[in-house]
Amino acid sequence: MTRTLTYTVPEEYDGEKVNMFLRSGIGLSYRMVRSLKQIRGSMLLDGEPIRTIDPLRAGAVLTLNLPQDKSTAEPQQADFSIIYEDNDILVINKPAGLAMHPTHNHQGDTLANAVAYYLTSKGRDAVFRVAGRLDKGTSGIVVCALHKMAAAKLNSSYDKTYIAVVEGLYEGSGTINAPIIRPDPMKTIRAVGEGGEEAVTHWTALGQYDGLTTMEITLETGRTHQIRVHFASLGTPLAGDDMYGGHTDKIKRHALHCAKLRLTHPVTGEEMVFTATLPEDMRKLAIL
Repeated sequence: MTRTLTYTVPEEYDGEKVNMFLRSGIGLSYRMVRSLKQIRGSMLLDGEPIRTIDPLRAGAVLTLNLPQDKSTAEPQQADFSIIYEDNDILVINKPAGLAMHPTHNHQGDTLANAVAYYLTSKGRDAVFRVAGRLDKGTSGIVVCALHKMAAAKLNSSYDKTYIAVVEGLYEGSGTINAPIIRPDPMKTIRAVGEGGEEAVTHWTALGQYDGLTTMEITLETGRTHQIRVHFASLGTPLAGDDMYGGHTDKIKRHALHCAKLRLTHPVTGEEMVFTATLPEDMRKLAIL
């Protein structure tokens, strides 16, 4: 299925080349424009084929026909809830325990497979492209782009807010600025260490109970396991995070949930905010 987008050429682009409007007016990447150039009939002006070097006319209608990629993930049903859906994005509340992508350890039991099943059941298809992945054990909001243009524009137009429960007592707010390394390239575990990638985590303590602190967290960077590694480096790992020294007596997975996502819609430009309530296992621990 082709996604068709139409734009009325504004006065300021009268006489400008199509390429200028695609890059500056719509905000397409160089790679996306190059991809459109290679597809016959992907760009029309008032219904007629047009090239990127051709001039525009104010008031004319530019049509972009974006081909839909075929999913490479095998469709397989799995439980997840949909927060929002349109022709460009799919916003999902991912349960803890569901991996994002197929690997040698997870074949057919991932969110990619589940999304493929859902879209196929509706007569649609799309490559699984997400703006910011979540660890298998992390619950909460994931946004999936349903075509290349949406994916390219989402990568720089969203931010997330997390809720975590850490083993330790915190008050007020603060920032952890510590580089993250991968000590063993054959293992997924990370650590704070010199020479690593820059990683910045902002936190605010929301409440304390039984030696635990509930945190609201935002990130400046998106390193693998960043929140988990940063708090473990301070001797206060996330509750349930046995990979980084946490205890599993109160929760059986690391207590981390993506609770809010703010984004600029990749097609309409609308500012949108989505929320997802804490799952039951974290509600038992969190003090909000």
